[in-house]
Amino acid sequence: MFYLPIWLVALGIFIILIIFDWLGYHYRKMHMRKHPDEVDSLGPMEGSLLGLMALLLAFSFSMAASKYENRRLIIIDEANYTRTAINISYLYPDSIRNTFLAEFREYVEARIGYNNAANDTNLIQSCLGKTRMYSTRLLKIAIQQAQNPENNFRTAQMLPALNHMADITTAREESRKAKTPPLILGMLLLLTFSAAFLVGYGSKAKKRNFVMRISFALMTTLTLYVIMEMDWPRRGLINLDEAAKNITELRDQLRENKLGTH
Repeated sequence: MFYLPIWLVALGIFIILIIFDWLGYHYRKMHMRKHPDEVDSLGPMEGSLLGLMALLLAFSFSMAASKYENRRLIIIDEANYTRTAINISYLYPDSIRNTFLAEFREYVEARIGYNNAANDTNLIQSCLGKTRMYSTRLLKIAIQQAQNPENNFRTAQMLPALNHMADITTAREESRKAKTPPLILGMLLLLTFSAAFLVGYGSKAKKRNFVMRISFALMTTLTLYVIMEMDWPRRGLINLDEAAKNITELRDQLRENKLGTH
């Protein structure tokens, strides 16, 4: 499930909901034929289960939306911290500044590669390795320049900026790996399928209203689909590409030598 396209997972859920609804309806008919006096009304039970399913859906939706927004804000913070560090490099003399900018260009390329890696775990780890390497190089340059007393002010600005850059990349990677716990998703799916079965079982009409059945399955599936889209932003239509453009712009600005000139 976690490695399939989200639309395919949603399609599977929709089909399973229809099947469980159908099974519930036909199980009731079979049970009524064998034990006509034992078929009770499931109104209260059905309502309770649907209410529990709705509560868990709302909880999961809120959790996924919170994680999505947190990821978006972290990307924006990363771009801002990186831009600040690049601008500080313009405080140094030309030769040192050019050394910084050369490393910053490679660092930004590594971060863009991380953005574009989608769900390729090997590529993500490769980009993270490059990020750490260039971050370490930048830190070494700053420490080396700190030996010069004339750079005290510059060092006081650069070192915290580089530390912020390193910290935010770690936070971003952890936010990428943070997902709705599988146990919650499993329980939500179990409740959803059980609710579909009871909805079908509770149908007393001889002729079923397929519009209502399809609508229930469709709306439930769409809600689960949106939850999965927000929970796995590198895989579906709901993504973080707009926020990631802030990092791509750093490359363009570095190429045009616009940073630090305003």
